Formats: sequence, C-alpha cells, structure tokens
Amino acid sequence: MTLPAKDRPARRRGRRPGGGSTRQLVLEAARTRFANDGFAGTTIRAVAADAGVDASLVIQFFRSKDDLFVAAMEIPPVVIERFNTAFEGPDEHLGERVVRAYLSAWEGTPEESAPLTAMLRGAIVNELAAQQLRDFIQSRLLHGTGGRNESDAALRAGLAAAMLVGIVTGRDIIRVPLIAGADIDEIVRVVAPAIQEILVSSR
Repeated sequence: MTLPAKDRPARRRGRRPGGGSTRQLVLEAARTRFANDGFAGTTIRAVAADAGVDASLVIQFFRSKDDLFVAAMEIPPVVIERFNTAFEGPDEHLGERVVRAYLSAWEGTPEESAPLTAMLRGAIVNELAAQQLRDFIQSRLLHGTGGRNESDAALRAGLAAAMLVGIVTGRDIIRVPLIAGADIDEIVRVVAPAIQEILVSSR
C-alpha cells in the first residue's frame, strides 16, 4: 500500500553533516581513489562524489589534496606488525617470511593494501608520496636490523626492500603480465632464496 505523501518519511537533502563518521567516509574514499588513480589522477571533487559529500566539506576537513593524501596514507597497525614480525624467528626461513610480508601487505584486504598502493602510485609523480614511502620502508628496515642505520645489515635490508618494491610495482602498478599473473607461492619460491642470501649473510 502506498502511503499518502504527508505520511512518507522525509528525504534528507543537502550534504551530510560534518561529523567524525563523515570524515572517515572521506578518508576511505580517498584511499581508494589514490590507490586506483594515483596522486595526479585523484581530485577533491572525485573523492567528494565517492563519499557522497560536497567538495567544500572535504576542503573543510583537509584543506588541500596534499593534506588529504597525508591523512589517507595512515598505515594500519596490522600492516606494520606484519612487517615487524617478518624479521622475527629463525634465520632459516627469513627470506620467505620477508617476501610474504611484502606481498601480503600490498595484496591484502582493501583496508590494509589501499594506503600502501596509493603511496606507491603516488611516489612516481609526487615527492610527498615518495618521502612517505621512503620513510615507511626505512623505519621497517631499521626495526628489522635492530636499528643499525649505518651497518652492512641495514644496507642489505635496503637492497632487499628495493627488489621487493620493484616486484610489487611490476605486479600491481605496471602489471607486467608474467609477474601479475604469477601465484604468490611461485614468486616466493623464486625470490625468497635471493632475499635469504642478501639478508642472512649479514646476520
């Protein structure tokens, strides 16, 4: 039965109220946009449309696209923990643990992977994104090597990370067919021995 017009629930009009939940919706929309379109291809207007709010509200929350990017790139604690624990345990399987940690971080759930993917895409064209990616990788490496910033171990960890970021870029950003189509276990089987050799010989 159709209700008379006067008895129907009133539709909400205008933009959503600017509460904490709305801010979170904007951040989630921004993470997805930055991950899919990169920094240069993402606009405030597009993020606002995805979040169902006015562009002026996004500016009210974050002032600029740069500030929105910084806020959206907050790395979930579970991702940081995954990187940290990769260096724990016996040396025998260190290479495998590290390779799996990198691949699973960039290919996990959208909540986990979107900030990293957005950061990686943005680093190609945006110095802010590049700096954030460098700082994130460097902090994980120093944690894994016990904070020995100038040691041979830290250098080796950095070289291993460069290899792994290159694999992630080829797999998820450039999407080289042979790399993108490979199973994670297959990549681990091929790459882990090389990472093992680089890392373990320094310990």
